[in-house]
Amino acid sequence: MAEKKLSKKALNKSFRNWYYGHLTCFSQEHMQTFGYLCAMLPLVEELYETKEEQKKAMDTYTAFFNTEPQVGSVIVGITAGLEEARANGNEDVDSETINGLRAGLMGPIAGIGDSLLVGTLIPILLGIALGLSSGGSIVGPIFYIVAWNLIVTLGMRFLYFKGYELGGKAVDVLVGEQATAIREAVVTLGTMVVGSVAATWVSVTTSFHLVNDAGEEFLNLQKQLDSVYPGCLTAAVVIFCWWLMAKKKVSPVITMLILVAVAFVGVLLGFFNPGLQY
Repeated sequence: MAEKKLSKKALNKSFRNWYYGHLTCFSQEHMQTFGYLCAMLPLVEELYETKEEQKKAMDTYTAFFNTEPQVGSVIVGITAGLEEARANGNEDVDSETINGLRAGLMGPIAGIGDSLLVGTLIPILLGIALGLSSGGSIVGPIFYIVAWNLIVTLGMRFLYFKGYELGGKAVDVLVGEQATAIREAVVTLGTMVVGSVAATWVSVTTSFHLVNDAGEEFLNLQKQLDSVYPGCLTAAVVIFCWWLMAKKKVSPVITMLILVAVAFVGVLLGFFNPGLQY
């Protein structure tokens, strides 16, 4: 049987689907899952002849996915190469291998992408654009729009096709004796990134305190908790959410509704203070 090879047309269509549609049907529960499905659809249609085979292949990409979409193009390209290898009968590449790679890479790539683009490229371009906009000049916004779209388009395309090239050549590396070490390293890095994001952006504190008859405060629960374990409430909430979703298989939407209910009751009981003034 002749070896299956993805055509340039299919790869270009896949890239365009990701470029324009990575936020397709975006929701807090699925994030970029549907955008990923759109990107893989033209590849799967070309690699597999029957609807049953196509459906089975597409089921691989229904798992939750979310990363920085520009730099994340490399992940889509890698899985395109792996999908091509699987279609050619490579028994070492299966749904578990592909999804393990996707899950392991999306965290680190998100950290890298946010640092490079949101934290570096965008401020630089905006700084230049603001300088060019002095006196109400329209040159500044035009520069930003052109520069951003040019850099992002060329960068995403480069990463996608480099990922595809790597995906085909990485089969021998991603399976066999080196597979476990690579996956564990990637997952460890991803865990570190997720942990740092939680520590940076999640903050849970309590306003509960007790006063004596003279109106003097003699117990401040937050200060007491901080003296024992700073940030313990934040850690408890993060672990609680992980337990709900990982161990109890509660969906992200239900988890968020639970947090809203806990916050509502906590405010009513005086445990939390939203700081609202009317």
